[in-house]
Amino acid sequence: MIISNWIRQGHRWVSIVFTLTVIANFVVRAKGEPPLWVTYSPLPPLFLLLFSGLYMFALPYAARWRNASAHGAEKA
Repeated sequence: MIISNWIRQGHRWVSIVFTLTVIANFVVRAKGEPPLWVTYSPLPPLFLLLFSGLYMFALPYAARWRNASAHGAEKA
């Protein structure tokens, strides 16, 4: 389960990076029209958050599915 801990910790750090890029985006927009790379800079961390969040969301369901199939195999 060490990979799960790495993904959880990475999700926390990426969320900090995402928050900082969104704040920077608003600060730069207050000064005028920003370049496109500033506008799209929150997207890479957002996609990482999407995939790691979906993984963590699915973990309890996968554990239940594994336990149910393990108990079903014992009964047979």
